Amino acid sequence: MNKTSKTIIITGATSGIGKATAIAAVKQGHSVMLAARHEAALQKLAHDLTDSFTGEVAYQVTDVSDKQSVAKLIAATSATFGQIDVLDNNAGIMKFGRLAETHSTDWDTMIDINVKGVLYGIEAVLPIMHQQGYGQIITTDSTAGHQVGQNNAVYSATKFAIQAIMTGLRLEEASNHIRSMMVSPAFTDTNFFNESDSEPFKDTQRLSPDDVAAAVLYAINQPNNVDINEIILHPTL
Repeated sequence: MNKTSKTIIITGATSGIGKATAIAAVKQGHSVMLAARHEAALQKLAHDLTDSFTGEVAYQVTDVSDKQSVAKLIAATSATFGQIDVLDNNAGIMKFGRLAETHSTDWDTMIDINVKGVLYGIEAVLPIMHQQGYGQIITTDSTAGHQVGQNNAVYSATKFAIQAIMTGLRLEEASNHIRSMMVSPAFTDTNFFNESDSEPFKDTQRLSPDDVAAAVLYAINQPNNVDINEIILHPTL
């Protein structure tokens, strides 16, 4: 690694914003631990990245809703690279629907991935960052964490929770030289919307995953004395 490169963990790394962030990071020479649930997709992405760019790449099959799986991810990254500069809590899920028409199983899934998954990552990585004396934790939030929309009350609730968690993290850990940042995009062209049956969002103007990845890398590449707390992104009309 060159002296400006960093070791970055990216969850939800095989599609959408996570994949775009992984590509951008490795292209810039950073070392990346890819994390997602499906090994075949991880293996292919890791192969493609190492064939195309100079940054180091490894992968770990990870289910962020499983505390032990997240702990194994953090341990594997530390063992592979010797340090963890950045944890990018990107994995997330959205299920549209009116409260009267959706089910608690859908709500549980969103809470387990969008909220508990972030907390599991924070819990596992903080001791390492404390020992290092530095680090950065990034979480993919959403403009839904600022304003509730129709048919996505529970998803918005998980994103409002991220606002609270990440703000609290910043207040608690800034003195330990641990930076915290949220990236909050509006509608983005990912599988969230491509697989959705929610008609009101079909023709909405969207960001590209590359747009969001550029914002994430901008925050990562700031000097350690600069802590960007949140970047909110909207597409131009």
